Order: sequence, then structure tokens, then C-alpha cells
Amino acid sequence: MDDSEIRARITSLVEEEHRLRQNPDGLSPEDRTRLDGLEVGLDQLWDQLRQRDALRQAGADPEAARRRPADEVEGYLQ
Repeated sequence: MDDSEIRARITSLVEEEHRLRQNPDGLSPEDRTRLDGLEVGLDQLWDQLRQRDALRQAGADPEAARRRPADEVEGYLQ
């Protein structure tokens, strides 16, 4: 997946996240589970973009960047 594909996927997930959050009746348990998954997926995609940028700046192949497991990405300190 190249940068533009990753960014397009991020845009799609953010749009879905916004739709879920705008529900005037609140979130169903299924929606809450989906929202949690969207947040993790977004974190993974942003991490992959940062990896690609770092590899590119180091003169390495950005295609070596991989989507890291959720438990790894979610364990990062902000």
C-alpha cells in the first residue's frame, strides 16, 4: 500500500468514525465495538505512514514499512 492508498483509507475510516459519532441516539454496543476498531485501525495506518516517512528520510525503501499489531501501536506513549 503506498502513501496515497494509506491516506485514502484513513479518510474513509475517519468519515465512518464521524458518522458513528453523529448518531443522535448514541452508540449501540455494536457501534461502540466498531468505533473502537476504527480508532485502532487509524492508529495503525498513521503509524505505517510515519514508518514510511522515516524510511524515506533514511534513504531506505518505504515499502519496508509494515502495519504493526494493534497491541504494539496501542501501547505507544503519546
